[in-house]
Amino acid sequence: MKIGTWTAIGAALLSLWAGAIQAEEWTPKKPIEIVVGFAPGGGSDQAARIIAAAAQEGFPVPLVVTNKPGAAGVLAAQQVARSKPDGYTLLVAGGSETTSVPAHREVPYDPDKDFTSIIRLTNNPFFFIVAANSPFKTIEDVIAAAKAKPGEISQANTGLGGLTHSAGVLLERAAGVKLKHVPYQGGSPAIQALIAGQIDIALGATEEIEGQVQANTIRVLASTGAERSSHYPDVPTLKEKGYDVVCTNMKGLVGPAGLPPDVVKYLHDRFRQAMDRDTWRKFAERVGEPSNYRNAAEFASAQQEQLSRIKAALRQ
Repeated sequence: MKIGTWTAIGAALLSLWAGAIQAEEWTPKKPIEIVVGFAPGGGSDQAARIIAAAAQEGFPVPLVVTNKPGAAGVLAAQQVARSKPDGYTLLVAGGSETTSVPAHREVPYDPDKDFTSIIRLTNNPFFFIVAANSPFKTIEDVIAAAKAKPGEISQANTGLGGLTHSAGVLLERAAGVKLKHVPYQGGSPAIQALIAGQIDIALGATEEIEGQVQANTIRVLASTGAERSSHYPDVPTLKEKGYDVVCTNMKGLVGPAGLPPDVVKYLHDRFRQAMDRDTWRKFAERVGEPSNYRNAAEFASAQQEQLSRIKAALRQ
């Protein structure tokens, strides 16, 4: 056989081998760590552990949730941003660490450039609430009082620079008022302070306010969502009331910048499948809203949009 023929055969075999390598799906070979920037038991931690449990059957390696609380999620975000982009270190993101804190102060990562979005799992509004015995019956009552007493109406938040702080800032700018921002260590202590009369208004997530609403200890005035909540369909959004405020708490998964597309697809597809399993669906129905899912590109865009809104409000 001529040399040219052998060369052609060799080239063909090499092409077939390269095609097979390219078609081979990335498969993890060691445990995948899902880092949560908040303490165990909170909303981010619950979401991480439940989606990990729901997705585990689709992975050949363990999904391990670890907590690295501190600085409103910044410490965990920094860790993941600096990790190797190999698919083995993920972050629960979309909340304060990527859509709010970077608008208020400098952080050791760029939320737009230092992460690769994978999937959005939840997207829930906050609710402006008052104690059941509060004189404020509507959000308009709060705005009127804030205009009459600039800087005196106190609003609880769960940390300066966090999403509940930013939601209050957005309302300030939209309504032309000044509130007194008071930080607490979490949603539960803030709501307890509200009920005790130590604070005028607060913000809470669906799962944080559910028990208090049923006990008639608080009143829900308005939602920060783009649409009314399926849990509280009678509660108007701030946009309905004429205030251009949308501020939601997203939860999704990201990896460090440079995560290869095949790794992103592998992770996205398996977590997307997990969202249809009962383990996740029951949790999402309890705390979530319809149409929570977004793919990688849509999740990245949603985070950038919210961060831009908050930055714009702070510049006013």
